[in-house]
Amino acid sequence: MKKKLMLIVSVLLVFVLLTGCETEKEINPDAKKFKEDYESLNGKTNARGLEHRTLNISEDNPFVYATGDDIVKLVEDKASFFVYFGDKQCPWCRSVIEKAIEVAKDYNVKKIYYVNVWDDDHNEIIRDVYSVNEDGVAEKTQDGTAAYYKLLDYFKDVLSDYSLKDAEGNEVESPEKRIYAPNFIFVRNGKASMMVEGIPEGLTDARAELTKELLEDEEKQFEKIFSYANMCDQDTPC
Repeated sequence: MKKKLMLIVSVLLVFVLLTGCETEKEINPDAKKFKEDYESLNGKTNARGLEHRTLNISEDNPFVYATGDDIVKLVEDKASFFVYFGDKQCPWCRSVIEKAIEVAKDYNVKKIYYVNVWDDDHNEIIRDVYSVNEDGVAEKTQDGTAAYYKLLDYFKDVLSDYSLKDAEGNEVESPEKRIYAPNFIFVRNGKASMMVEGIPEGLTDARAELTKELLEDEEKQFEKIFSYANMCDQDTPC
């Protein structure tokens, strides 16, 4: 009788553990969507006929879809979190995203909010648009969203200056900072603490082969930011 009871208990324990694992996998339903979004361009070319980098995105990646308004609210609530601004079509994003996921896992990062800078679902660009006019001055031709301008202000201490190039390839400064793609930002208690792009200094062509040295450079950048994971609240881990 005692052996039977132990067997039943063992079976129940295995069932609970298996059920728990399934539940844990379902905690982030956006992971599958992120994987499908980025891998959907494998083997395809962009409007200029350039082939997209082929990606193999982990099924248990930490990305959670968010809007600019979502990030504004997190900042104003004084939350601590990671956020990634990018897009599946961005060649620079595709050159760093696999390493970002790998290092995030190494540092047990549970959640990275993902804001698509070219909102494909709603055909909306969250950022503003600048062009160089006839006088060689950067001129705004399209406004960004209200959330975008708030984020420019909230993250100004870590963002890069925004410059464009004229027809001759000369740099033309704009009057504002820029949320580029990719930008990975760590926010601590509502204040932006660090931003990395993850792009290796030696990578001048976003579609070039990622050598061992380039990948090591990416890894160092992501280690630098994801090491902040231990600074997040225990009740709401990053």
